[in-house]
Amino acid sequence: MASIKDVGKFFLFIVGGVVAIIVGSFMIRGTMHLWDKSKNKETDEKDND
Repeated sequence: MASIKDVGKFFLFIVGGVVAIIVGSFMIRGTMHLWDKSKNKETDEKDND
């Protein structure tokens, strides 16, 4: 039978992985949003010229 420490380490590993996935997805979404904004600014500036 697994000890409490082993179960704790496994649980911490799972929680850490889930948090990393969530944070990473937000970071990717943020950079995509910034790229969209910069592309929109470029097209706006070209239209105004």
